[in-house]
Amino acid sequence: MNKRERHFAVCVDNADYEASLILRKIYEIIPDEVAAKDDLLRIVDESGEDYLYHKSHFIMVEFPVEVEHALLATQGIRA
Repeated sequence: MNKRERHFAVCVDNADYEASLILRKIYEIIPDEVAAKDDLLRIVDESGEDYLYHKSHFIMVEFPVEVEHALLATQGIRA
């Protein structure tokens, strides 16, 4: 099984999405090449479902592997 590369972003603007996005929370990005062409990111938000948000609501971040594992573990996801 190939380990897919994980991508994360921090929410920096939740205007119009206060119930769905929490400021300064780290979200995992689900790859979506079609959405990316329109500057959109597919994020699993606070509803537990994945939705598209404009990339301006987030700052992309990279973490050491150990931090990624810890972040995913809090969500019950194996790295």
